[in-house]
Amino acid sequence: MWSPESEINSIAMATTMRHSQSSSSGISSLSSCGDPERLPELPPLDEQRLQRAALHLQQKLILREWLRDHHMRHHYQRLLGVEVASLEDVYWLEDSRASSILGKDWHLWSSARQNLPTSKSQLDALKAQLWSTVVKSSQHQDAWTWGGMLVVSVSVAGLVTLAAMTQPSLAPEARHSLLQYVTGKYLLPANCKVQWDWKDPAQVGGTMCFVVRFFQRNGQPYPICDTDQFFVEVTEGTRKVVTISELGSSTDPNNANIAKVKFTVRTAGQYKISVLIGASHIAGSPFMRNFLPGSIDARRSRFIRPASTVICCAGSPTLMHIEPRDEFGNACLFDQSQSDEALQGYQVAVYDLHGVAVEKLHHAIAFNYDRVNSRVSVTALFPEPTCLRAVISYKDQQLPNGDFDIIVLSSSDTTLVHKNIASRKHNICYEAKLLSIFGSSKSKPRKVLCYVGPKQAQNSLIFQVTIKEMILKFIPKRIATFRLCPSTKFHFLPQLVSQLHGPVFIIDDGAQPRIELASKDRNIIAATFTHFLLKNIGGSETFKDKQDFFYHEVRKFHASYYHEKMALKVQREKILESSMKATKGFSVSDWCGNFEVTFQGEQGIDWGGLRREWFELVCSSLFDARGGLFCTFHDKHQALVHPNPTRAAHLKLKHFEFAGKMVGKCLFESALGGSYRQLVRARFSRSFLAQLIGLRVHYKYFEQDDPDLYLSKIKYILDTDLDATDTLELYFVEELYDASNGQLSKTIELIPNGAKTRVTNASKNQYLDSLAQQRLCNSVKDEVDSFLKGLNSIIPDNLLSIFDENELELLMCGTGEYSISDFKSHHIANGNSAEFRRVLAWFWAGVSNFSQTEMARLLQFTTGCSQLPPGGFQELNPQFQITAAPTFGNLPTAHTCFNQLCLPDYESYEQFEKSLLLAISEGSEGFGMV
Repeated sequence: MWSPESEINSIAMATTMRHSQSSSSGISSLSSCGDPERLPELPPLDEQRLQRAALHLQQKLILREWLRDHHMRHHYQRLLGVEVASLEDVYWLEDSRASSILGKDWHLWSSARQNLPTSKSQLDALKAQLWSTVVKSSQHQDAWTWGGMLVVSVSVAGLVTLAAMTQPSLAPEARHSLLQYVTGKYLLPANCKVQWDWKDPAQVGGTMCFVVRFFQRNGQPYPICDTDQFFVEVTEGTRKVVTISELGSSTDPNNANIAKVKFTVRTAGQYKISVLIGASHIAGSPFMRNFLPGSIDARRSRFIRPASTVICCAGSPTLMHIEPRDEFGNACLFDQSQSDEALQGYQVAVYDLHGVAVEKLHHAIAFNYDRVNSRVSVTALFPEPTCLRAVISYKDQQLPNGDFDIIVLSSSDTTLVHKNIASRKHNICYEAKLLSIFGSSKSKPRKVLCYVGPKQAQNSLIFQVTIKEMILKFIPKRIATFRLCPSTKFHFLPQLVSQLHGPVFIIDDGAQPRIELASKDRNIIAATFTHFLLKNIGGSETFKDKQDFFYHEVRKFHASYYHEKMALKVQREKILESSMKATKGFSVSDWCGNFEVTFQGEQGIDWGGLRREWFELVCSSLFDARGGLFCTFHDKHQALVHPNPTRAAHLKLKHFEFAGKMVGKCLFESALGGSYRQLVRARFSRSFLAQLIGLRVHYKYFEQDDPDLYLSKIKYILDTDLDATDTLELYFVEELYDASNGQLSKTIELIPNGAKTRVTNASKNQYLDSLAQQRLCNSVKDEVDSFLKGLNSIIPDNLLSIFDENELELLMCGTGEYSISDFKSHHIANGNSAEFRRVLAWFWAGVSNFSQTEMARLLQFTTGCSQLPPGGFQELNPQFQITAAPTFGNLPTAHTCFNQLCLPDYESYEQFEKSLLLAISEGSEGFGMV
């Protein structure tokens, strides 16, 4: 289609070719010529074409100005499409056609057209007036007008003058020189093209690359550079993906007009790829590209089984599931042919309690693909009662939770177990023989009773296993009690011929010495325990499922309390004291109310903001080490906080009880969800979190809680041969020194007669564990008990115990908000080799794509805590260190006492990213993994 712009460009290009062939001073040299008088004249035919193009261009600009005056400029392109290119054409456009084009603006068009003059002289005057406005708005003083008509010189200088007057209207993007616009020698986004290096849809996991080729308006290649504002944005939903762009080529001049864009796709889904130059999209942008899950990765696939022990009934099928996932956690989807091939990769091995494979039972577990739910169904069907261990793997690689025990009950035993679960009686018990306790075997097994079931405590039921011995056959004496939570494990041992008391099993909860028992009813006891456990944790052991169950049970527990508004008036300058005074008489029902906070002396209505501010201020006052209620083990502001046994006299146990209630209130508000969710802004020590859920404290907690002591004493004892040296004499005592004068003030025996019991290589682990119990647990027993009293008044103890300490921190404190720019600004990189710089660049690219949960896991892995200090990465002490590890291809390692992450070298970014994700997800418990 002919247009005056295309006519002008064609004249310029023709003139360029003609003069470049005939004269050295032709148009090809205009880029360096600043004097229009030296420009060559146009041939007669080109002069006529240029004048015709100028006239048409002038009429179009006048029409557009007239439309702008009547607020119809947005219809300009549509009118050009129906060949309305001048004011004269306005007269001849039919009303019916104009109405369909202009829509609701038809009345504006009709009124404006009626006001157009009918005589030629008046119309010429109007056009002259409109053209004068066009020329003035072009902001070029050398624009010539006469009688409302444009005077076009018959030289190329005239062409430049025309371009000068029309450039702001026709090509806003041509900001360089007039000659570039005339000859089309400028970057035009609409002419740029994208070349994809993959077919759509593609699989996730690889580094995706596409090439952008840049062209000028005249179709010639355009050498791209940093000043051209080239920008690429890749998004998947609300998540942005970091991209790496390489402009041009340093070795091949023919590739100066290309840019290579790379990004990594880990999440399956639809991605939006926007390619822009300045604010303008290139042709076809934004692009939509789809990415499918990769092949099955056994390490990331999820085996959905009820508990660590699977209970089956002989002759009846038991159904479990596997969610096949790729190496990045995406759920794998298969069609008919793919599912058959995928199922062939799954294998199962069944062993007896002696560890011998039972070949005939390998086929007792079958796999089928469930297309409706996109998962693999695992059906277990055993012919007779037994106790086994099974291992499920995919292509010879074991699934992370694919190792589990199987108890196969008879039909009668299955019925009995279901009766136990449904029974309202709390005295379900079975006879057993106590074989060992506290690590020492009994020469003569003692008869005991195993009670399994719930126990009424305050307003809730606590599920537990209790071992009792009958004194004089009628006086019960409790030997041990184990809570029914995921940390309590049953270990099944093979029955030896010499053992006449029945199958043997061990109960261990990680908090107290394990007990070894033998009972003919072992399988029934274990099955009853497992069913009660599932009932206690909501039917699944994953953190997300446990969190959902926890919130549901908290809401259910307080269902009788209405979340009504409770007025709370406090003083900002005395936030802790006034808050404790305001809530002193609060009942549990009051604590479950919706606090409406008012700060004395301040005007404001609490629509949620004041309440949130109050939570943050109170938590800061309670859990900041500078407040004195909690302390750190070393003089560093960012250190983990622990109850302070040497607090000031005005800080009583009631302060710890109030702190527990505040944490319980935050958890309750989080259970309500939405805008009510409250997080506890604190960095608690691992040992304190462990005590809240009843786990046993051991010496490894020193590495995160008190790294100075760990490096100076604990690690030294572990690395020293105590039997071969006389320079270090250790006894089972804890020596306390006066902080003012450094003199010994008190000696505490860690075990009976500990002052006379020397520590040896065989007993140094026991000594270190006893030291941890004294320093981290016994010294703050009253404080922890008071804290738990306040916490458990709102949140039942049995609900907290379903989490481990890392999960409890995520539950209470959340993942926090992490700034990558803050991270980059406050870290130390130890290493200067080319290989390390490459891995470091990969690290920042990978971390930039991390979710908040993955960042929390990275911090837990490296620093021992998912929370940052109030000042962010800047206040980490020591600063976050990234160090080159002298290995190749191994998993990254961490030293939490130094806040140090060690990165080996890798062949590719993909291998590095996979190793980093595996390390932080499987090794987030810290303790200096090397």
